[in-house]
Amino acid sequence: MHNRPIALVTGTSSGFGMHASVALVKAGFHVISTMRDTSKRAELDKLASMYLASEHLEVLSLDVTSPAEISRTVASILNRHQTIDLLLNNAGHACGGYVEEITSEEWRQQFEVNVFGLIEVTRAVLPIMREQKSGRIINLSSISGRFGFPGLAPYSASKHAVEGFSESLRLEMLPFGIHVVLIEPGSYRTSIWEKGIAQAHIRSDSPYQKQMNQMMKMVGKIARDAPVPDEVIAAIVHAATTPKPRLRYPVGRGVRLTMMAKQCLPWKWIESVVLRKMKP
Repeated sequence: MHNRPIALVTGTSSGFGMHASVALVKAGFHVISTMRDTSKRAELDKLASMYLASEHLEVLSLDVTSPAEISRTVASILNRHQTIDLLLNNAGHACGGYVEEITSEEWRQQFEVNVFGLIEVTRAVLPIMREQKSGRIINLSSISGRFGFPGLAPYSASKHAVEGFSESLRLEMLPFGIHVVLIEPGSYRTSIWEKGIAQAHIRSDSPYQKQMNQMMKMVGKIARDAPVPDEVIAAIVHAATTPKPRLRYPVGRGVRLTMMAKQCLPWKWIESVVLRKMKP
């Protein structure tokens, strides 16, 4: 038996989830690292073997859109470790496109993973944390949870939902000694953009073709120029270990500036800046 606190992390086959799993082990946690398809664990294993003793990292299969699988996974963790001290809700994907052209199925899928999946996993761990009168829930949001960019409405709407959910939940759980935290990254080099935007289909006769092409260009530039996610991982580890974490941790280039602009400037000014940037 180990006496490390137990962390459950979702969506760990790549990006923030993968790096955070390794960083949390380094920070003293025993990490249960979950992903929908464990055949995609090679990169995580490689990273872990470079940096740590693998006995403090378990990899389990978990599809956050399956309530039955969530119940089974949480029950098996409790059976082996008796507790869950930290939940990092990281699983998510980005759906790109213009509102009119995104199918109902894609809208639902975006919310199934980013919102309902996150809520289901959270609800599964709440009784444990409430009874032990301690625990931490870190939800991975985004600058898109504070500002709705064109061409990213489904993703932005899902992250705005996560923001509202987390605010309410934080106020509900503080009396029980449980802290709920939002990490709000800007653009970083992770595969979510390439995957999500690669699937954004532009019909050849689309009235939004020019705007979409411009957005693809901007996303491509982000994928090339954005920094590696070290700052985000540092913010996650800080939020996981500091005695009294804040509700929000905005991270990255221009994120605080964007949020401040939205609070302080007339919306008309913001509109004109964004529309100018979107001009082909």
